[in-house]
Order: sequence, then C-alpha cells, then structure tokens
Amino acid sequence: MEKIIISISVVSHGQMDLIAFLMQDIQTYCRDMAVELILTLNTCLDFEPDFVEFSYPVTVIRNSSPKGFGANHNQAFRLARGANFCILNPDIRLHCCPFLVLAELLEDTTVGAVAPLVLSPSGSIEDSIRRFPTFTKIIGKLFKKNWTVDYELRENTVNVDWVAGMFMMFSRLVFLQLEGFNERYFLYYEDVDICARINLAGLRVVVYPACHVVHHAQRHSHRSLKYLRWHTMSLFRFLGSPQYRQLKQLHRL
Repeated sequence: MEKIIISISVVSHGQMDLIAFLMQDIQTYCRDMAVELILTLNTCLDFEPDFVEFSYPVTVIRNSSPKGFGANHNQAFRLARGANFCILNPDIRLHCCPFLVLAELLEDTTVGAVAPLVLSPSGSIEDSIRRFPTFTKIIGKLFKKNWTVDYELRENTVNVDWVAGMFMMFSRLVFLQLEGFNERYFLYYEDVDICARINLAGLRVVVYPACHVVHHAQRHSHRSLKYLRWHTMSLFRFLGSPQYRQLKQLHRL
C-alpha cells in the first residue's frame, strides 16, 4: 500500500456542490502525490457522492448530529493515515498542488503549522494571516473601514501569530502533541487557540506567500445572528483563556 503523505480533512455543512469542485481540483493538480481525503458530512442535508472517478482514497464520516469545527477535524484525524494533516474549508479552490511544498516546510522541527497565502477570487489578499487579538485591536477594527495586512508578505516564508482555519497544515506528530483542536470552541477561534498553543510550545506558525489558494468566502457571521453570536462567544472565551494570559506575559500583547 502506498504511504500517504497528506491527509486532507474537509467538513460539509450541506456544501457538496463546493466540495465537488475542490475534490476535482485535488484530482487535477495532485494526481502524482499520495493524498487521502477524509470527508465529514455534518448535516442531514448532505448526500454521499460517487467517488469512483477519483484516483485518491476518500473516507466518509456521516455524523448522526452536527459537531463543531474542532470536534469534526479531531474525529477525522483519528482516521488519518498521512504523515501530515491538512484542514481545508469547502470553499477553497486550488490552481496548483500546494501540499508538497508545505509538507517540506513541516520537515523543520521548529515549525508547528504552515499555510499558503489565501486570495479572493479577484486576486486580493484575504484576511487569513493575523496577529493575536487584543482588546485595543478589536475595538479599532470595529471603527476601521479598510482592512490592512498585519504582515509584510514576501516570497520567502513569514512567521506569523496565527492563520485562519480555512487552510492550515500540521505534521502528524505536532497535531498529536497538541492533542488537536480545543473542542470547547464550537465554531471560530479554534485556529487562534491552536496557533497560540503552538507559539507557547516554542514552535512557529509559517506562511509561504509564493504558494497560494483561492477562497470563495461564505462569511456566515456577517449575515447570521447565530453565527455572529458563536463568533463573539469564541472571541471572549479565547481572551479569557490561560493560553491568552500566557501570551500576554510572554509578548506583552
């Protein structure tokens, strides 16, 4: 049996139309790489498609009741066979195979997580690479009309505080050491929390701007009070966490 290099975890919330495009992208651009897809169907609206056309193995998890972001990906990890574990949103599109170059970055034992540059369909940089939040930054963001990039993005790798969970990749060993995502966050800030724990473990979160993917953003929290409430609750959970207190002591946030 071929050794799997990358296990890709994708969770569908009735989004199989988007995932069909993503799966075809993986088929088109990553045909020569040993990848597997672990697809979690998180709602009763999901249907299980026919996977005969794909050259890579697909494992389907069908939840009896919806789970949160972290719980779904932790569940997928327990089935993963790859040396690396990649989290992908359904609304990500590929225009090349990003996995191999990112896996090479993870061979550096000082690196805890890696991510590509994420672009919008128009080619602008998405808000996926950020510094840890502070009360001052949050208040400032409420009144700022135009978002600005937190980091200068060059062709080389960039060390960042955290990357958004729409695309992040870990070595299997690091994800095990971190014990995965914190499932106390149902939705939002799981990515901030795990990057904080990477930082506190003395490891780096790295972005490689020369590698990029496209994000067809859904932005539920901008349109739904339910998602906005989850977003707000997760924010305050993180700001009140022991990890955040440790970050403040170490970095004077």
